[in-house]
Amino acid sequence: MSSEPSSPPADAPIARPKGRELVLISGISGSGKSVALHALEDVGYFCVDNLPPELLRSFMQLEHPRYVERVAIAVDARAARSLPALVPLIDELRREGVQIRPMFLDSSTDTLVRRFSETRRPHPLSHPAQSNESEQHALIEAIELERLLLAELREVSTVIDTSTLRPAGLRAQVRNLLSAPHDRLTLVFESFAFKYGVPLDADYVFDVRMLPNPYYVRELRPLSGRDEPVAKFLGEQPEADEMLAQIEAFLRRWLPALATDQRAYVTVAIGCTGGQHRSVYIVEQLARRFAGHGATLIRHRELDAID
Repeated sequence: MSSEPSSPPADAPIARPKGRELVLISGISGSGKSVALHALEDVGYFCVDNLPPELLRSFMQLEHPRYVERVAIAVDARAARSLPALVPLIDELRREGVQIRPMFLDSSTDTLVRRFSETRRPHPLSHPAQSNESEQHALIEAIELERLLLAELREVSTVIDTSTLRPAGLRAQVRNLLSAPHDRLTLVFESFAFKYGVPLDADYVFDVRMLPNPYYVRELRPLSGRDEPVAKFLGEQPEADEMLAQIEAFLRRWLPALATDQRAYVTVAIGCTGGQHRSVYIVEQLARRFAGHGATLIRHRELDAID
């Protein structure tokens, strides 16, 4: 059984939209924007880090093809005063024919605190801790302020949760998203374990913990929902079939509305206790059922973290 039937091979060429293309990378500091930018540079994008938003239009009007055909630009909260104008500017550039793919990288606060502690680098919005304030408390306040400043930009972007991603995994997700057709709504099906938290990039979350659990069948415990014995076990459960039918009906009912809302990606997260059996099986089955829809991507958060 193929684990990712609709994801392109690692060395597959990325499909290019016609005309100018701009990948706009934003997100919370410490979430991996530099890794994502380097991944785009490796596949031929002209990359600019921390370009002030007020210079974005002027930059895209440069006549040299190197600067306008395939561009990736990273912005962050250090340009806080200019951020409110960025969302309407995205709409303006789209009307002018620029193919814009906004990507927003996010991570849990605990993960961000750990990363800043490991690197010993200050947060861009942090201030020297007051005598009555710990460094960790000051860092958390800076992270929450940054979330507030970037909230509007996050709403119009494709969100990637990097909390459990290694750099190689983030590079693969960025590449997969760019491989999806720009002019069609892409469905991302993601399995996860509730005990490790709900993915920050989820648009819809479905809980399948009430389904019979293969974990309690000794010979199935070490396997995953991608393996045939587990798929056979769950395929024989009426509750699993009913759950699949209901999720499929919900998505088919609302996908047309999401497509007309100019959404580029919709992430459907399926959660169970350990993220190994039931959620993985449901994601695999949904990807097959929506294969005719067009672009679909599969993520298995907990399995990918240990692969």
